[in-house]
Amino acid sequence: MLVPVRCFTCGNLVADRFAEYKSRTEGGEESGAVLDSLGFSRYCCRRMLFTSVETIRQIVPFYEAIEMRRREVQSELD
Repeated sequence: MLVPVRCFTCGNLVADRFAEYKSRTEGGEESGAVLDSLGFSRYCCRRMLFTSVETIRQIVPFYEAIEMRRREVQSELD
């Protein structure tokens, strides 16, 4: 996952605490309470963690479809 290293607005480090945030929220804790305990009081830093998305899982299917189509076209040309 690509998590920004620093907050885009204030420059605070956020990536070093993302793993703990993710594991605790997946464990059932409330997101706001976890962010408070990790020391994220600014809303700009909080949004960096809330809006991080695993983009690689969204991109891979498109890459695989393009590669499959390229192979089909290449086999038709041969």
